[in-house]
Amino acid sequence: MTFYVENENRYEFPFSVDALFEQVALAVLEAEKCPYESAINLVITDNEGIREYNRQYREIDRETDVLSFPGVDYDAPADFSRVESDLSDYFDPETGELMLGDMIISYEKAKEQADQFGHSFRREMAFLIAHSMFHLCGYDHMTPEDAVLMEEKQEAILEQLGITRDMNE
Repeated sequence: MTFYVENENRYEFPFSVDALFEQVALAVLEAEKCPYESAINLVITDNEGIREYNRQYREIDRETDVLSFPGVDYDAPADFSRVESDLSDYFDPETGELMLGDMIISYEKAKEQADQFGHSFRREMAFLIAHSMFHLCGYDHMTPEDAVLMEEKQEAILEQLGITRDMNE
């Protein structure tokens, strides 16, 4: 597995963001039964940076907390069978890893939301990583039912990892 973190603004974290990213991503991939070694990229930026990404890629001119760019086209969430049909589109020819996708998180928005929701910054970052990982696995929250399913999956992963809302780290 390859987990690449680019910290555009060289933000300081009170925990290892690399270790948290890997821990949460692996838990999601295991829960979703991903049968492949995967490559996933995380970019950490500021509010203006994520606003620019949002404007460029989604034509939405506002900041957000996390953006997800799946590298796989799914017929159904976590149905990885489609990747076998075109290996050159989905797998890195050098490493043989499934190019699962990219996520972008606003450090500033994550800090703001941690304060707003009254939990640790680590917990908020873990939540945003889990949220994005489920998008990279083909889930979405466009309908109320899909939103409930995604929320349940995110909370289950965080609970499994012991990353709860009442943590004081």
